[in-house]
Amino acid sequence: MNELTHVTDEGDLSMVDISSKSITQRKAIAKGSIFLKESTIDLIEKALVKKGDVFTVSKIAGIMATKKTADVIPLCHPISISHADIALELDRSQKLIKCTATVSTTGKTGVEIEALYAVQVTLLTIYDMCKAHDQSMIMTDITLSLKSGGSKSNLSK
Repeated sequence: MNELTHVTDEGDLSMVDISSKSITQRKAIAKGSIFLKESTIDLIEKALVKKGDVFTVSKIAGIMATKKTADVIPLCHPISISHADIALELDRSQKLIKCTATVSTTGKTGVEIEALYAVQVTLLTIYDMCKAHDQSMIMTDITLSLKSGGSKSNLSK
């Protein structure tokens, strides 16, 4: 029997069959950060970034990403998202913005990829909105910090 979950015994790619899994409440939290110049932080705080309100646009992009994850991750199941939240925290002392994405569903498969994708899209949107001011931004430390529901629960970092 093949040990790979997304490959058949014949070697073909396959989406995992989740039809026999139980429907449970599922939640995932992912985190990440983006480092910026102090002058870029000033522009964000003063709402002077030419593309608009960086926090609002980035949060909307992250929420939209949760709903579109299966469109860009080939073997990811389309999931009905029950809740998605993007929290952004500006840490001036470290010259970064911290992003936390929390995603929930009631279903047969988890939402950890959706949460991770939301963080990445949120940070990438910050980058896009600020790139005219700062080409030295660095996205970093993108990680899954919680997964609950289903049989493999409670990953906590």
